Amino acid sequence: MAIVGRLANVIKDTRLDCECRSRLDETLARFAALEIRRAAREHLANARSQRERIEAILFFLQDIDEMGATERDRSVYLDVALLFDDIANTAKEGAYSMRQLSLSPVQTGP
Repeated sequence: MAIVGRLANVIKDTRLDCECRSRLDETLARFAALEIRRAAREHLANARSQRERIEAILFFLQDIDEMGATERDRSVYLDVALLFDDIANTAKEGAYSMRQLSLSPVQTGP
């Protein structure tokens, strides 16, 4: 969106005094709206992808139910810890996308 703003500023600085000025402004406004919608769709798609990733990791965490505190191979605990780390990192990325989506202006239409 920053590039759209910079482009609009450059066009304003040219001080166009023709009929095309209003059409150009409308075109820039439509383009900005399309870009906002595109970014919103990307954020939502990313959040959904992160949810799917967490679901997959949760499947592997089911093995924790069959573990005991006296496992001979202690590395399994580290493996499970890494799965929890993956969930935390994935959740942060999903949360970021949802926060970005909450900051975007409300757009109507397709």
